Amino acid sequence: MYLKDGCSLLLKVQKPSIPFLLNKRNPIPDLKPYLETNKNNLDEHVVVKNLRKESDISSALSYFKHISNSNSFRHTPVTYRIMVQKLGKHGDLDGVQYLMQQMKLEGVNCSEELFVDLINYYKVMGLAEQALKMFYRIRDFDCKPTVKIYNHVLDALLAENRFRMINPLYSNMKKDGVEPNVFTYNVLLKALCKNGRVDGARKLLKEMSNKGCAPDDVSYTTIVSSLCKNGKVREAKELADSFAPVVPVYNALISGYCRDCNFVEVFSLLNEMVEKGVDANDISYTIVINALSDAGMVELSMAVLGKMFLRGCEPNIYTFSSLIKGFFSRGRLHEGCDVWNRMVSKGVVPNTVAYNILIHGLCSNSSMVEAVSLLQEMEKRRRLPNVTTYSTLIDGFAKLKDLIGASEIWNRMIRNGCQPNVVAYTCMVDALCRVEMFDQAQDLIESMMQEKCTPNTFTFNTFIKGLCHGGRVDWAMKAFNSMGRYGCLPDTTTFNEILDGLFKSNCFEEAFGIFREMEKVEIKWNLTTCNTTMYGFCQLGRFKEAMLVLGRMLRKGTEPDIITFNTLIDAYCQHGDIKRAIQLMDGMKKTGEWRPDFVSYTSLIRGFCKRNDTDNTTKFLQRMMDEGFVPNITTWDILVRTSFSKSGCFYQELINELDMVTG
Repeated sequence: MYLKDGCSLLLKVQKPSIPFLLNKRNPIPDLKPYLETNKNNLDEHVVVKNLRKESDISSALSYFKHISNSNSFRHTPVTYRIMVQKLGKHGDLDGVQYLMQQMKLEGVNCSEELFVDLINYYKVMGLAEQALKMFYRIRDFDCKPTVKIYNHVLDALLAENRFRMINPLYSNMKKDGVEPNVFTYNVLLKALCKNGRVDGARKLLKEMSNKGCAPDDVSYTTIVSSLCKNGKVREAKELADSFAPVVPVYNALISGYCRDCNFVEVFSLLNEMVEKGVDANDISYTIVINALSDAGMVELSMAVLGKMFLRGCEPNIYTFSSLIKGFFSRGRLHEGCDVWNRMVSKGVVPNTVAYNILIHGLCSNSSMVEAVSLLQEMEKRRRLPNVTTYSTLIDGFAKLKDLIGASEIWNRMIRNGCQPNVVAYTCMVDALCRVEMFDQAQDLIESMMQEKCTPNTFTFNTFIKGLCHGGRVDWAMKAFNSMGRYGCLPDTTTFNEILDGLFKSNCFEEAFGIFREMEKVEIKWNLTTCNTTMYGFCQLGRFKEAMLVLGRMLRKGTEPDIITFNTLIDAYCQHGDIKRAIQLMDGMKKTGEWRPDFVSYTSLIRGFCKRNDTDNTTKFLQRMMDEGFVPNITTWDILVRTSFSKSGCFYQELINELDMVTG
């Protein structure tokens, strides 16, 4: 694909080749330095020392095999474990299996520690089922299942949510006469909670106590946290009150109340912690600061930060990141940057997430030069940018219709070996659509399929919106109808974009057809759907149908907004029913929820101008200014271009007013 001014997109992701450990270019290293002069009498500590200091896996394995084949040393459980650890950390589980078989053949006992290592390697590789199969062969290696081994197998199954395998293994544990410990119960509690069985977890908590295994902080935190996540914060608090709560339990409760935006209870908990002598930690304060920032209460967040300092608790990178994000979300870029500078001055090293937050804030403020300089700073400090970093920058350039800037970031991402995801592709589609390069945008969507990155509904919504705004509604309809071929289903936003495009292109019948299809496939309406459809009906003077849409919206509990009222006011004025428009405006004011704005008054003035009603035009123009809405060029243009221009005196007054406003 080629862009304007010779700027091209590098669509292919170059994957570096990974050489094999052993090949002609990478021969087995010289083993002489490892072979002692007295080959028939190698001590275990010498072999252990040589194996441990060798960082190259192929060299270590060659040495391991060589001394065994030369009969200079008979491997022990210790040397086997070291080699298993090296292969396991390298991810070579086939090599581990080979060594385990050798141990079996040589009659070398497999220790509990080695078996735990092996299970953990399977867990890291996401092979819990293989770990379970290996566990059932444990006796073949002259190793007895212990509570520690059982615990690690259970934990591996839990990590992959293999709930159906956990209970049979626990039953097998009882049959083997292995007594569960607190670690065992904690794994089972987590499994029950993750599976939505919190009541079962509470029963198990009692079983623990009855069997003389006292629950620990992890046990209580697991259940309290699960209850809070399920919206049962009050129940969680009652449970917490039944034992001596610790910081993790309080943090779970604080998180639960923050999720409900119940900040009264949050601050009550913080006070309770002080009264009970439990010191809130950086996690406690960060949870509160993050919740307050998300709720737009950044001043209160800063107050909590101050309290945090007074309590001698140092904020972490997540604390500062939450504050910065809070300021940026309120459009307060300067204060967000101040927090960033304060963070850096305190020696807190920004991570990739923190950089992404700052870059997003700068991009939202169209400060692209500063955002790109931050990208360069990340690279210098070896804080590798990720796909979110690049996507944010591409999106920032797209909103400025700067395709060159967007494509340069795209190419930089590809050159740095960062694989674009669906978000990055969608941002690039948006950048192309904003400069009406629709052919290239469609080519990019096709390229996604070739790169095994399937476009989603948001991708198509972006493409369809761009087409509609560019007046290519016919193409937008083709894109709309082709979504199923990509496995995408249109959502409310998709229908809204199509409806808006069709109405603005005066394709009213096609728009009403889409509206009926929306009802047929049971796509949920939102306020935008209602306003867009009402606009279409009003443009045709079909007020009854527009009011039916409004009535249905109200019955479904969707509150109208100023756009809803302005759509009706403008429609009444355009069709000569100014009296009803005024009644609607007065009704808005009486409710106290909405008040007429600049658009409302401009519609009325346009209506009076069409009727050559000089008195009411002057009256509402004055009323508009009395309510603090200064007429702009649009208002004056309506006045000047109407029949009032025939009145020389009034016309001259309008010109004078226009000159004052426009300077």
